Amino acid sequence: MNPSPHGPRWRWLPVEGSWRYHLLLATLGMFVLGPLAGVTAAYMNLSLGFFVGGQVLAGLLGSVVTAGYGASGRHGANYIQTAAASVASMSGMGVLLQAMAWMGLPQPPAWQMALYLACIGMFGVGVGMLYTPVLVDRMRLAFPSGLAVANILRALTDPALLRRSVRQLGSGVGLGLAAELAAARLPVLGAIGLSASTFGAGLVIGARIGIPAVTGGLAGVALQPYFVSIGWLQAGDPPRKIMFLIALGTIMGAAVVDMAWIFAQALRRWRDRDPQGAADAAQPPANALRLVLWVVFWAGATVACGHWLLEQPVFFLVAAVALVFVFALVNGISVGVSDANPISSAFVVTIVILAFMGLRDAGVGLLAGAVLLVATGVACDMQQDRSTGWRLGTSRAVQFRYQVLGVVMGAVLAVVFARLFMAAYPVLLQDQTVMRADQQPAEWSSAMTYKFVGVLRSLTHDLPFQRTAIGVGVAVGLAIELLRKWLRPRSFVLDAIVLPSPYALSFGGFVSLPTSLWLGAGGVAGSVWSARAPARNDAPQDMNSASLFGGGLIAGDALAAVGLGVASLLAMVT
Repeated sequence: MNPSPHGPRWRWLPVEGSWRYHLLLATLGMFVLGPLAGVTAAYMNLSLGFFVGGQVLAGLLGSVVTAGYGASGRHGANYIQTAAASVASMSGMGVLLQAMAWMGLPQPPAWQMALYLACIGMFGVGVGMLYTPVLVDRMRLAFPSGLAVANILRALTDPALLRRSVRQLGSGVGLGLAAELAAARLPVLGAIGLSASTFGAGLVIGARIGIPAVTGGLAGVALQPYFVSIGWLQAGDPPRKIMFLIALGTIMGAAVVDMAWIFAQALRRWRDRDPQGAADAAQPPANALRLVLWVVFWAGATVACGHWLLEQPVFFLVAAVALVFVFALVNGISVGVSDANPISSAFVVTIVILAFMGLRDAGVGLLAGAVLLVATGVACDMQQDRSTGWRLGTSRAVQFRYQVLGVVMGAVLAVVFARLFMAAYPVLLQDQTVMRADQQPAEWSSAMTYKFVGVLRSLTHDLPFQRTAIGVGVAVGLAIELLRKWLRPRSFVLDAIVLPSPYALSFGGFVSLPTSLWLGAGGVAGSVWSARAPARNDAPQDMNSASLFGGGLIAGDALAAVGLGVASLLAMVT
């Protein structure tokens, strides 16, 4: 890191590189922006089933402080977003506690679950850093989101752009708060399933993803009578009770094509890259021995914690730890090339592999699968954050430490936020995989929990038609993705309607139709907004007004939900 030659612009700022400097950044990342991004991620995962990463939100708000360092402030903002994004990604893993509730499993003490998640996260950080010399330094994969964050952090050293961006984000937060509070008081808004966070997510992802999600939801509704006639559904069952299996298969089929293409591209880059030129000359080489010892220690700690505290079989924990090394590389390449992390496919494949190894207990499958889910997610975050740091010239070792701090805080908040939301909103405790269509909650789709529990239940409730449904999905995903690779759709109509992405299409199978419709509406609005907004040369393409406003809507909706939840809990206590 190169400090500003003229010192901080603001006298109250500590000297760059000093312990006060890192204390300031760590406090912002762990205790201010991390919890803000974390509650947003937890709320989105519990309500919708995916979350928007906290890198941009944390980088933007962190830059409000680090802008005082001038151009070199980008390093401090990168440290802040690294810690805060780690808090967010770990906080989203509270869906594991929701899955336990759905399956009727006893909830372990909070400190045991937090410790288990922390051990897995530490292991994931090490594995992620272990692969960065290959994926970032050697292969120079693009990591599109890492590139976008690097561009944003560079741009936000401009005070005028920073002020404008904060205003756009803040207006979204205010409207999101107002919408959630209004929905709680006005029954008509609840009747139409108004969700500011879902609409905001649509603003962020755009119409090319939002419209296929609607198509997937409409396909499930249209096919519902046929599924009832062949016995795949009972009368009154929601379409997603079978569509989620087809959707999972669709993701897996598309992932097979993408992984083959990605590995071919990676192999070509590996062969063409000059080893000497690929070296990260600006950074000293990482201490390989200390890193390997870190990985070995936390792998052992994960197994020990899972066995002694949570009473899980060592065999399946060790198998899950071993699979992390495979999926951290496979998914890391996927994130580096296409910005897509097929974590759901990785979880499903892990459960299938463990089932072949003799797994029959759904509870064991959930906690063993959690090792793969958390560690692979953290490892890919580490690789992506490191790609940002590589572009900015940020210290590798220091960035690693901020990631570790974020994982520790995120492991605690994952349990806190999950239990807070489930206590405040008891509907989150209801197993939606066994509910009829007219019983499905409109606002809380919980798509991630739905697919995890649905797959785990197949271990104890084997229904042959479920395997057929997954097979149909695999065939659909393979066919669509092969056609997309061949035709390479560029026009909006072909890419979003005629031959949409299988990943976007499958989302409609995991959630209720109203959720798909709100997401699609936000996607269309976001694309129209971006197309009509005047282009600004001082702002990166990934930091447009629609995405900033949408991120604010999500954050505001989540904060309002937390506030209403805490208020209801306090009312019950008093």
